[in-house]
Amino acid sequence: MTAITSDFVAAPVLPKWVVPVLLLAFAYGVVPLIGSSYVFEAILLPFLALSLAGVGLNILTGYAGQVSLGSAAFMAAGAFAAYNFNLRVEGLPLIGSIFLAGIVAAAIGIVFGLPSLRLKGFYLAVSTLAAQFFVQWALTKFSWFSNNSASGVIDAPRLSISGLALDGAVGRYLFALTIVTVLTFLAYRLVSSQTGRNFIAIRDNETAARIIGIPVLRTKLLAFAISSFIIGVAGVIWAFAYLRTVEPDGFDLDRSFQILFIIIIGGLASIRGAFFGAALILVFPLALSRLGGFLLGDLFDSGVLDMSQRIVLGALIILFLILEPDGLVALWDRVRRRLLFAWQST
Repeated sequence: MTAITSDFVAAPVLPKWVVPVLLLAFAYGVVPLIGSSYVFEAILLPFLALSLAGVGLNILTGYAGQVSLGSAAFMAAGAFAAYNFNLRVEGLPLIGSIFLAGIVAAAIGIVFGLPSLRLKGFYLAVSTLAAQFFVQWALTKFSWFSNNSASGVIDAPRLSISGLALDGAVGRYLFALTIVTVLTFLAYRLVSSQTGRNFIAIRDNETAARIIGIPVLRTKLLAFAISSFIIGVAGVIWAFAYLRTVEPDGFDLDRSFQILFIIIIGGLASIRGAFFGAALILVFPLALSRLGGFLLGDLFDSGVLDMSQRIVLGALIILFLILEPDGLVALWDRVRRRLLFAWQST
């Protein structure tokens, strides 16, 4: 009887805003002081960009139930649009270029989201895959997008807001962190609103959603637009803050699958899941690389080590999906509940 009733013992529950505020205080106040250049360049900047892309894709796939394999294409659209707005519109501030780039990515997302009005599941995924190939082809075919660069690789513009230069690793980290924080907060408010509930209704039962008066077609296109906007801004962070170059090869098909794996591992229909998944996808290969180099030394070259990382990571993803299909978020919540139960029992 004790074991049954103990689950209902009142436990101190912190307000939802406390943990995010503490994390942000640490991210803004402590990390810039203790982080090394390697931590910023190799871990934190790609983590922030991929987490934001995961948030965008989770809105579309996790909440609205629309599968997409074209995330990297929308990232590329955002990055190249921001570069061209910054280059060709004199006096336009950087934030304005980023916002307009998100609008361009949203427009492209709507175009390639139109098949969702008739296609579902695997067929929709294939149709969004067309966006990946089309955008990469267009960026390579028409040199105007890369300012007629012979190589197609162009340097990202200098990051500056209101005259404040953000060229260093810390400045680029703070720039990315601020954008990710703002858009993540807005995404959280969105999925908590009636629009978010409409997304979930369509995901769970499209026919029932239509019967109760939800505008299914408009809501699907809205999901594509919002998702592509966020992913396009993530592409700007990836190119401007992390790679420091704007090039089509930075947004290949592997990047689309990487973002999809992030939300699957982290947890579908969860804003937190994008951050959990991005952390695992980024940190685990680095840890494997360090461990492999330490244990194997010079026995294997870098190519073999890289392939070994992919095999181990793939096996881990399969094993994890079998044991915990709801993602890292569900695993974290379970551990947290057990810790609370153990705390109550003492």
